Order: sequence, then structure tokens, then C-alpha cells
Amino acid sequence: MTPAPTRDPDHLTIALPKGRIMDDAIALLAQAGLPLTTPEASRALRHEYPGVTLLELRNQDVPVYVDLGAADAGIVGKDVLVESGRAVYEPVDLRFAACHLSLIREKGAGGPIHRVGTKYPRSTRAYLNARGIPAEIIKLSGSIELAPLTGLADAIVDLVQTGSTLKANHLEELDILYHSSARLIVNRAALKLRRHRLRPLIEKLRELTGE
Repeated sequence: MTPAPTRDPDHLTIALPKGRIMDDAIALLAQAGLPLTTPEASRALRHEYPGVTLLELRNQDVPVYVDLGAADAGIVGKDVLVESGRAVYEPVDLRFAACHLSLIREKGAGGPIHRVGTKYPRSTRAYLNARGIPAEIIKLSGSIELAPLTGLADAIVDLVQTGSTLKANHLEELDILYHSSARLIVNRAALKLRRHRLRPLIEKLRELTGE
């Protein structure tokens, strides 16, 4: 990795998740005036631009880097942000990567819910507690749809975009916990220290997204 150059006080460090959100995020940030382009394919995880350093992270790590000040700002899905529990400033809904977090069961399933499989235990616990449902939460990492089909869980909580995966696995949504989309998040200390760069960026993104 290329050593970080000496930076002036207004230099920004931006954390972005790898994958589809990163391409859309770079395009939007470039529209907002940051001198960013999509990095060439490589194993490098830090990319330098005039006045901006871009960090390429796992989705779940973006709120951690921003909250602890290793990055001044970042872009991440609302679902990841809620699940992280990090106290970052969230000034703009960027209105892409839209999806929703739903309670899902096998079609025709009835009876009480004793166990729920999910990658989102924090959101699921809050939802169940609010409804007085004392169900056990099973933390899963992937192929969540299999949990109700195999008897591992009575229901699952998972992200839904088109619903095609649910349909293919004979599952149906019973309730929506919340809607999610990509959000700009900002470190609260950086918002004061680098306000001359972050405030105009926030305002431009609000203008571009119609907030």
C-alpha cells in the first residue's frame, strides 16, 4: 500500500463499502464536487485523490471507521448503520440501494414465533421487544431463507429488494421493520474540524438527492 502523504487540515478521508454501493457512491460524490473516480481493480484498499483519501472497507466496518475517527465521513446502508449501534451523524438519505428489512415466514405458516433467524439481531430484538414477542434470535450469516424451510426457525428477518428470492423459496413478508437506503454518515468531531469541506458537501448532496 502506498504510504499516506502529509495532509493539510482540510484533507478528507472517506470510507466506502466495497461492491455495488461503492460505484454509485463515487459517482454521487463526484457530482457533489469531490475529485473522485472509480479506482482501478487491484488489491489496494486506500486510494489517494487531491484533498481526499478513499478507504475501501467491508460494509459493516464503515460506521466503525467513521465513529472512531479513522474516516471523516462514509456512505453505508441504513440497515448496516442501525445494526452497528454507532453514534455517527447521519445528515443525508442518498436515496439509492433501496430495500427494506422484513419479518418473513413460510407461506401458510401459523402459530407462535419461538425462534427467528437473522443477520440483524439488534434490529430484530428491538422489533420483537416492541411487540412483546419473547422469541429466541439465532444469528445467521447467509442463506437465511433456509431457516424456516428446515425448521431451524419459525421466521426470519432479512433484507428484501425485489422479493424474487422469497417467491422462489415459498416465503412471504408479514411485516416491514423499516426501509433502508444508502446514507451519508459523518464523524461528529470532523464535522467541526473540517466544516469548511464537510458542510458544503452535505448541502450539495442534499441538493442532488432532493432532500
